[in-house]
Amino acid sequence: MDLVDVLPNRLHMLRFPIGQAYLWRDGEALTLVDAGHAGSAAEIEGAIRSLGLLPEHLRRIVLTHCHRDHVGAAGELAARWGASVFAHRLDAPVVRGERPVPEPVLLEWEIPLYEHGLTVPEAPPTRVDRELEDGDALEFGDGAYVVHAPGHTDGSIGIHLPRHGVLFAGDCIAAVGPPMLGVFNVDRGQAVESFRRLAGLAPSVGCFGHGDPLTVDTASVLADAAAGAA
Repeated sequence: MDLVDVLPNRLHMLRFPIGQAYLWRDGEALTLVDAGHAGSAAEIEGAIRSLGLLPEHLRRIVLTHCHRDHVGAAGELAARWGASVFAHRLDAPVVRGERPVPEPVLLEWEIPLYEHGLTVPEAPPTRVDRELEDGDALEFGDGAYVVHAPGHTDGSIGIHLPRHGVLFAGDCIAAVGPPMLGVFNVDRGQAVESFRRLAGLAPSVGCFGHGDPLTVDTASVLADAAAGAA
């Protein structure tokens, strides 16, 4: 796992072989956006300690959606350090193991990529302490807001920190190369509309489930990419 500074003393990316998570700091209080794959809890704790921070100050884990490379270590971290786990109402039953992970409608070129992603261990059933809805306010980042962004999964969300210009887009947007619509969607039309909605927030920092964060000309780059998505 690689630890990458995005905003010094505020925001860090934890990059795994497949996917990534983000650590937000409000002083000593910590928020994790997504949680890597199953078995990565020790690496995440080590990354936190390497920053001079304490895992016991992890207050919440916000899941952008129900896929295994985002949920994996959430339950273990929450059980160990008392953090609360948040997920959208529509994905929460999948996170808890009550419903199967929804199957995406794959384009032909996505099939080998999807099979590669399945090499990540399955996420264990994980408790959800708070089910989220569009527009919900979260107590971190000087005011964070939930943006329902369905299409990748029914309960996919973005998290917007307007006072800092930060957007966590989950897998609605990918940035492995120029930003583009994320892959493996259950409803591509919905995903395109969600991409446009998230881009319309005009963030100055874009954080994605796959690919490097975008910190230069972010709003215009995302607006152009969203306009061309189909």
